[in-house]
Amino acid sequence: MLIDIHVHMFSDHIAKRALKSLSAVCPSDCCTDGTVAGTEEKLRSWGVDAWAALNIATKPTQQRVINDWAASVQNKSIYSFGSVHPDAPDAAEEVYRIKSLGLSGVKLHPDYQDFFIDDPKVFPIYQAISETGLPVIFHTGRDPLSPDLVHASPAAVAQVLKLFPHMTVIAAHMGGMKMFREVEEHLLGKNIYFDTAMSALLCPPQQFEQLVNRHGAERVLFGSDCPWSRACDQVDYIERSKLTGAQKEKIYWKNAAELLKIQ
Repeated sequence: MLIDIHVHMFSDHIAKRALKSLSAVCPSDCCTDGTVAGTEEKLRSWGVDAWAALNIATKPTQQRVINDWAASVQNKSIYSFGSVHPDAPDAAEEVYRIKSLGLSGVKLHPDYQDFFIDDPKVFPIYQAISETGLPVIFHTGRDPLSPDLVHASPAAVAQVLKLFPHMTVIAAHMGGMKMFREVEEHLLGKNIYFDTAMSALLCPPQQFEQLVNRHGAERVLFGSDCPWSRACDQVDYIERSKLTGAQKEKIYWKNAAELLKIQ
C-alpha cells in the first residue's frame, strides 16, 4: 500500500491557469494536468492507493471557497486538507468549519501566504487547530517564491512546537527544504512528522537516511509534491536507500493510515 501525504490538484476550470502561474515560479515540468481526474490517473499508474490533497488559500477571500471545493472532491482515496489565510479576520473560526466539513487537516504555506511561522498573529489559528485535533502541514525551509527569505525555518518550527505542544504538525520536505543541517539541530527527535516531498531531487541519499534513522521512521510520511514530483520517483529513491523493510512500510503507508484514520 502507498499513501501520498503531499499532492496538489485544482478544480477543472482553474487547473491549467494555476499550473502555468506556479510553473513560472518553480520552472519544472508538471507531471499531471492538475485536475482531479488527471491527478488520479497518474497517481494510480504510480501505485498510489490514497492521497492527501493539499489546498492553499493565497488570499483571505479564498478560504471558504477552497474549503467547500476540498470537501466536494473527497472520497475513499482523496483526503482533502483545507486552508485558512492568516490575514482573514475569521481564520480561526474557519478552522472549526474545516473540521465540520470533514476535512482531514489544514495546509499552510508561509511563503505563498506571506507570514512567518512564529508570528504571534498566527497563534489563534494554531490554538484552533490544536483544539480540533486536526493535523497541520507546513511548507518548511526554502522556497523558489522567496529564495532569500525563509518564512518557516527549522528553528522557528521548533519554537511553534514548544508553544503549541498539542498541535499535530507535519513539516514538509523532511523538516526544511534545503536546510537539513538546521533540521538536525532543531527538530530531530521532537514530536513532529516530516514528509518526503521532493527528497529525491533535493535531499542527498545519505542525508535522507540519517534524518530518518535519527528522527525515527514512525515520524516520517511518504509525500511526492505532485505535480512537481512523481510518486514513483520518490519510491525508487526510498527503495535505493539502506532503510529496512519495516521502516519503509511505516513511511509508505502505516504512519499516514494512522494519522488520517484510513482503515
